Amino acid sequence: MAGLYKLQPVLMTLLLTCLSFNSFADVLIGKKQVLLVDKKGQEIVIGDITFSPEGERSRYELHMNHDKFKDFFLSMKEMKCLEGPELWCHLAYPYEQPHNVSSEDLSWLSHDLLFMFKKKEDFGANFWNGIYYEMKIDGESIRGEAQAIDLNVLASPPDDLSVPPVNETLRDEIDRSKRWLPDLIIR
Repeated sequence: MAGLYKLQPVLMTLLLTCLSFNSFADVLIGKKQVLLVDKKGQEIVIGDITFSPEGERSRYELHMNHDKFKDFFLSMKEMKCLEGPELWCHLAYPYEQPHNVSSEDLSWLSHDLLFMFKKKEDFGANFWNGIYYEMKIDGESIRGEAQAIDLNVLASPPDDLSVPPVNETLRDEIDRSKRWLPDLIIR
């Protein structure tokens, strides 16, 4: 009986470690909402995502809620855009990709949630006004912070389709006070 009391701290530490790991991994399991957040904190639900564990990674299926978007014809291309102080047009990654993520690497998901912004009065689509959400797990949710990207880099497919082409060397910080939807949340 005395030996059991000596094991209690060790067992408690193992239990807490398992619980914290599981709650961390739970973020990448099940169905979640995808929201964009404006600079005043207002949330817009733009879709949902379902995560299914596959070994050390999770496969995801993203469904955009196109009822929230309006159709625009910009630069000879039909685009689905949110209308607010700016147009915020969704540009899903156009090439084949694995649709999987891990707690350390959410980059494929960021590629599926690319946007382009433009002022309503500007003519055409300006692909150099791209938005890439740098995502990180934050407790029970995934949070993304908008970064600037010239989406013209995606005009042709990358040499290796298994590697996310938009890396940190291609991205810059944005002036958050000037952009309508600087944050993304998945919860």
